[in-house]
Amino acid sequence: MKKSKIERALERTTDTKECLLGAGALNRSAEFFKKSFPGAVAIVVADKNTWAVAGRQVQEILESGGVDTCEPYIFDDKHFYAEWKFVEMLREHLAGVDAVAVAVGSGVINDLVKYVSGCLGRKYMCVGTAASMDGFTAFGASITKDGNKQTFSCPAPYAFLMDPVIAAAAPKELCASGYADLIAKIPAGADWMLADCVGAEAIDPFGWSLVQDGLRESLANPAAVRSGDVVMTEALCEGLLMSGFAMQAIQSSRPASGTEHQYSHCWDMENLSYPDGTHVSHGFKVGIGTLVSTASLEFLLEQDLNAIDTDACVAAWPSWEKMEADIRTLFEGKPGHLARALKESRDKYVDADGLRSQIEALKAAWPELRGKIRSQILPFDQVYESLKAVGAPYKSEMICVSREHLMQTFDYIPYMRSRFTNVDAIFRLGLLPSLKKRLFNDVILQ
Repeated sequence: MKKSKIERALERTTDTKECLLGAGALNRSAEFFKKSFPGAVAIVVADKNTWAVAGRQVQEILESGGVDTCEPYIFDDKHFYAEWKFVEMLREHLAGVDAVAVAVGSGVINDLVKYVSGCLGRKYMCVGTAASMDGFTAFGASITKDGNKQTFSCPAPYAFLMDPVIAAAAPKELCASGYADLIAKIPAGADWMLADCVGAEAIDPFGWSLVQDGLRESLANPAAVRSGDVVMTEALCEGLLMSGFAMQAIQSSRPASGTEHQYSHCWDMENLSYPDGTHVSHGFKVGIGTLVSTASLEFLLEQDLNAIDTDACVAAWPSWEKMEADIRTLFEGKPGHLARALKESRDKYVDADGLRSQIEALKAAWPELRGKIRSQILPFDQVYESLKAVGAPYKSEMICVSREHLMQTFDYIPYMRSRFTNVDAIFRLGLLPSLKKRLFNDVILQ
């Protein structure tokens, strides 16, 4: 019998070993828990919204299905999000019970339970309630501590269950956020091609396949996702789960993250929020980053790399001492950004010989690579219209990032991550000023 995509993925995942996705899956919560954690006691963890959506039902199904349960732990805070004080609250409670946590919710609940369970050395189960991001089955948890959003290392859920009927009925902005996070995998794939070409990070065929195979089908009908279509929501769910599984399989976020995520990480550090204090979702930030990254890739595809003067690029390339001075000037007054930029930039810095090698590799591969990247990416206008159709932001101002703010972020991006992406290729080719003019003066991003 041919294995399903989920079954193939679970053969390589490091943390998640059980997964159930499909209409009616919630009704199987008890048998799924008993299969995953034989003889264990369960404690449902939810917030007041996810308790009403699915938490109460999960609790009842577990009890009626013969699973021993503790009193559920329900967060009831008006300003609840993945913040350190909630980590401490949950850790204190779970440390006092000998039970497997069952996280019922989406990003916030999952990240809190993931981190606390990891700290306590326990496995946990997640019941997803919205297709809002790919972090369900990814290792690591994004949590705000000391005012900064940080990613803490911890295992992904041992068991994951999701019912697309529930996900399809979730608030529209949640699936829109998940869709925006998923469409980002397309330019991220192109970035991986570039990294592979210059020898920065080889493509892992299995990780690539998990994310990219079927990706376009999952993204095919954004309007249907917005309308709550269960079939398309399930396809979206599967695409997001595959991204998390790929990250587990190769122990890196490379299969699911490129330039577009660097915009999100940068705005995370700025605590980007709406006027009412609500945090902008990960997917919405990534969606805007995807538009910028797609435009950057289209710019790169227009270039005749044979016309690039390699000697001139090498001569213009700054020494590390000069680049460090430039970074310190650029990030003056932003100590958090500065510290990160110095470390990440140093990690991927190449000297003149290294730069020459990378440029020559790009030039040699360009006739074939150019065609592969062109086939990989979606046109900018299609990405723009897809985000619009699904109900996600398609202009930076919609997430409270002004044009000036976006231009400033653009200047930061070459230094914010050691991962090689299209921005690094463009930087090394001496084309960043031309790209900036193309994006902003020529009003590509409007």
